[in-house]
Amino acid sequence: MVKVDYTSKAKKILFGSKDNKGLIANIVIYSLLLGIGFVYLYPLIYMFVNSMKDLSDLLNPMVNWIPTRIFYGNYIKALKVLNYFPTLYQTFYVTIVTSLAQLISSAIIGYGFARYNFPGKKLFFVLMIITFLIPQQVLMIPRFLMYQRLGMLKSVLSFFVPALLGQGLNQALFILIFYQFFSMIPKSIEEAAQIDGANDFKVFLKIAIPSAIPAFVITFVLSFVWYWNETYLTAIYFGDAIKTLPIQLQKFVDTYQMMFPSGTVITDRLNESVRMAGTLLTILPLLIVYFIVQKWLIESIDSAGITGE
Repeated sequence: MVKVDYTSKAKKILFGSKDNKGLIANIVIYSLLLGIGFVYLYPLIYMFVNSMKDLSDLLNPMVNWIPTRIFYGNYIKALKVLNYFPTLYQTFYVTIVTSLAQLISSAIIGYGFARYNFPGKKLFFVLMIITFLIPQQVLMIPRFLMYQRLGMLKSVLSFFVPALLGQGLNQALFILIFYQFFSMIPKSIEEAAQIDGANDFKVFLKIAIPSAIPAFVITFVLSFVWYWNETYLTAIYFGDAIKTLPIQLQKFVDTYQMMFPSGTVITDRLNESVRMAGTLLTILPLLIVYFIVQKWLIESIDSAGITGE
């Protein structure tokens, strides 16, 4: 009769083995994932639920997570206050144009640092890193005066030109990402291409760029998000010439009170539900962009990490 070792079997189930993590490890991992997921999802769920409440549900303490009826009036008012679709177009225009300029210049600069030796290379590399350490607000006044002399204020050029020249928002980080990727490409591959007659541009186009697709995905997504959410520099450089959704959201209360003056009609007064609707409409394009690119973004981070290692 075969004797079963229940103790070792129980330990294997609880603590796992080389091929299995075990019950306890799985419980800890999934608990952490649920906790982190709750922290990120709770604000979105809260905003969505409250944005769908009418004034009676909002004032009723008995109504918490499930409104008595679905109310779309908050979104209709928020669309009007934000001037949503024209503002959305301007926001996409500023964000995409600047992100693409930052993407192209970061790839070229990162490739130059990774594959070429030139006088002062180390000095320029250190200066590039320093630009990442210095807050943008410190450079705001001299840049503002320079843009004013060049006639770049109240125009997308105040974002586009620095991004194209390697001085965009947090661009040193993107240059470092490309630098890491291009440094990992074996030089023998490039030398073989040069022997076959490929010039430097073809080597960059045919070999370097396909090898750094994860860097392009990560850089574009992060650049897109950071330029989309930027409000401080946007308000200073653009003024009232270009309006973005985050800027309009900052002015939401004043704009709402101008469009719907407080009077005898209590439903026209600003409440939390309308604010939640405006906030959700502002972040909705970012969520849509994430769901579109999440497959490539996750694969890029999984294969390379955020630093390209």
